[in-house]
Amino acid sequence: MARTTPMRLVELMVLRDDINSVVEFLAKQGNFQFQEHAQSADLTKKNKDKQDSNNPESDIFNDLQKARLYLMSEDFSSDDLASASFPNDDDRILAKKLIASVEELRRRELSQAEELKRVKDADAEARAFANLKVPYAELDHLSFLSLRIGRIDPSTLDDLKIALEGRAVIISLGEDKSRVLAASSKKARFALDNELKKFGFVNMEIPKEFKGIPDDVLVSLGKELEQAEYALSRIEEEKHNFALTHAGLLKKLLAIFSIGGQTQAVRNSLESTSLVYRITGWIPESDSHQMMNDLDKLTEGRIAIRVYQPQEVPSVARGDEKVPVKLKHGKLVGAFERMIFSYGSPLYGNIDPTPFVAIFFTLLFGIMFGDAGQGLVFLIAGLLMHFNVIKVSGWNKFAPIFMAIGCSSMVMGVLTGEFFATEKVLEPFALWVTGLFGQPRSPILNFSPTGPGYIKMIFGIFGVTIGIGFIINTVGLIINIINNISHRHFGKALFGKTGLAGAGFFWYVVVFALRIAVAKHSPAVYDWVIIGVLVFFAAFGEPFERLVDGERPVLENGVGAMIIGGVVEIIELVSTYLSSSISFVRVGAFALAHAVLGFIISMMMEMVGGIGGVLILVIGNAIVIVLEGMIVAIQVVRLQYYEFFSKFFNETGREFKPFVFEYKS
Repeated sequence: MARTTPMRLVELMVLRDDINSVVEFLAKQGNFQFQEHAQSADLTKKNKDKQDSNNPESDIFNDLQKARLYLMSEDFSSDDLASASFPNDDDRILAKKLIASVEELRRRELSQAEELKRVKDADAEARAFANLKVPYAELDHLSFLSLRIGRIDPSTLDDLKIALEGRAVIISLGEDKSRVLAASSKKARFALDNELKKFGFVNMEIPKEFKGIPDDVLVSLGKELEQAEYALSRIEEEKHNFALTHAGLLKKLLAIFSIGGQTQAVRNSLESTSLVYRITGWIPESDSHQMMNDLDKLTEGRIAIRVYQPQEVPSVARGDEKVPVKLKHGKLVGAFERMIFSYGSPLYGNIDPTPFVAIFFTLLFGIMFGDAGQGLVFLIAGLLMHFNVIKVSGWNKFAPIFMAIGCSSMVMGVLTGEFFATEKVLEPFALWVTGLFGQPRSPILNFSPTGPGYIKMIFGIFGVTIGIGFIINTVGLIINIINNISHRHFGKALFGKTGLAGAGFFWYVVVFALRIAVAKHSPAVYDWVIIGVLVFFAAFGEPFERLVDGERPVLENGVGAMIIGGVVEIIELVSTYLSSSISFVRVGAFALAHAVLGFIISMMMEMVGGIGGVLILVIGNAIVIVLEGMIVAIQVVRLQYYEFFSKFFNETGREFKPFVFEYKS
């Protein structure tokens, strides 16, 4: 039986000048996981703060992301990381120039946008009062504007505009520019008056009978508004052109400084002196030799490397650290790995259950979802996902599963004669196959509720699925026994509900029941003796486990607790194995339900006929594929989790998660 991938702990002593290239190499290899060090919460927080606070590469990356968001440019992707490397001095200079250019552009746009808003507000309020027939002197009560009209030396007009930039609007009245109108918000009126005074501004006497806003003021405000809008549009056009011409450079720099920031974070977390960094981590044994040679070449021999067996690592020997678990499979079986790790990681050195999961999942799904046409849909979907013709976020890696369940559903559909809920298409094939072995009939396996011997067939399919459940339970028990023996937990392997005693009880009771049902065997005294002994060691096995494994005291909580616990274990032992067997009846029930749904769709199609019948066939099959497909998948996963995994997942390990550069949007 296949076991988890053998691992080795590697210790690297790297010079300061080589550390960046070594960390980058490890990340791009994707087969190295940093060792977990037991450390206090305060120390962990201290290291995290160190990583965050002393990382100039990450700071540049964050500034580049802000620039990208401002320019609304396309983000970099994980593919860009493959060709990027740790930033050099030229990259830093280039990045800082780009960031400065974008910041200057952003500042100008913001300033001009604020200017446009001020002019718009002034123009809108002035025009709102343009036709107001009240004395001009009363316009000082406007809610937004504070207006000043007067004379000024035309030669100082430009300097006045510069001095008041961002705080007031200065508008020339007349051709000689000797008269101006100054408008500001109410809050800025004191600053306006101070600046006007510095430039020799002299208020003009406005006749008391004068009413409304002067027309030349409105014209000047309109021109000012046009100029502000034009200036902002030019800046926006400049921004758009800048984004187009610098998009490639920006993506490249983002990838480079993403790697730089992540590399620096790793450096900050490592043990180091002024000259040397120490790196320790786990790597698959099969990759260790080649990786060590590559590191030696990369550093031109300036690296010290030591490789340890897991049992040579003190933290592993003490039980403080678990060796990370990596499973190695082909594409088909590997697609089922996430089902394992979603439940929990196996312990290092245990039997790899993934191949069994792949077989059982495919088999059970096919039995419950037997239709050659609907299975063909899953197969085609899997092929399209495999070749990336269709892309479903995060699901394309499961394409082999879709292909596997599609094939199993097609096989079961051929046996039951169903092709998109109809039996006519596969009828010639069924007649030909059955004719080779005697009287031709169609379908090969008749699940139709109108077929002859339907009740007998129901019990037959239930018996088959319970038999499959017996095999799955048995495999789980054997895996548990072998795992405990390999870890030298002989007590757990021999005693307990999932040890040899519990497994022996399960097997003997099944054989005993078959002897009574099939061979008409009468129960004998030795049968009850064997069952009683097995139940005793399965239910009261804890003291014997501790005795065999050398744990003391043998009766950890006294005789009374052992008796009470044993009685509870007897009830749980019987109910667990009974429910584990009966649970697989649902497989047959779903198979029959699927056949009944197909029969209903076919019958409705024939009743309606014509285009309506075709629509019923198409819609009915679509509903079955989507809804029943999901329900069947959930039931299969449930059976795997509760009836298979529960037999040997007594303790979970740690999944191997290699260090790689991550795409951070």
